[in-house]
Amino acid sequence: MSPQPAALPHRHVLTLPSLPAAVRVARQTAEQTLVEWGIGLRHPTVDPALLILSELVANSVRHAALLSPEVTVVYAAGPDCLAFAVHDRHPHQPPLSTSVTGGDAGGLSTVMELVLGLGGTARVRGDADGKGKSIWITLPL
Repeated sequence: MSPQPAALPHRHVLTLPSLPAAVRVARQTAEQTLVEWGIGLRHPTVDPALLILSELVANSVRHAALLSPEVTVVYAAGPDCLAFAVHDRHPHQPPLSTSVTGGDAGGLSTVMELVLGLGGTARVRGDADGKGKSIWITLPL
């Protein structure tokens, strides 16, 4: 079982306006943060992780911006684990399990294919008030 992201020694939080430029900024911040944490950009997990992150931020911007003027990205890492979450204030919680079986023809099926191919996990966690959610991705390093 993967460690909980809150227990990982490295953590960085970024909040951005829900605009298309958020995808680029979230990805660049991830690259810079990973390097600062000593995780090389040539590590085999990094490129798929950046693609997953980009897709999740793009989904938030595309589908949640009307109800969520900001998107928050949490980056976390430990010696053998990379985790990140994308949070918005839209109440819809996409069913990640249908993404695996082909129920979603969009980006979530790609996200789940990459996550599972790397031996990682994906979880949707709703906010306590039911008006938002985070999608947490945990990948082994």
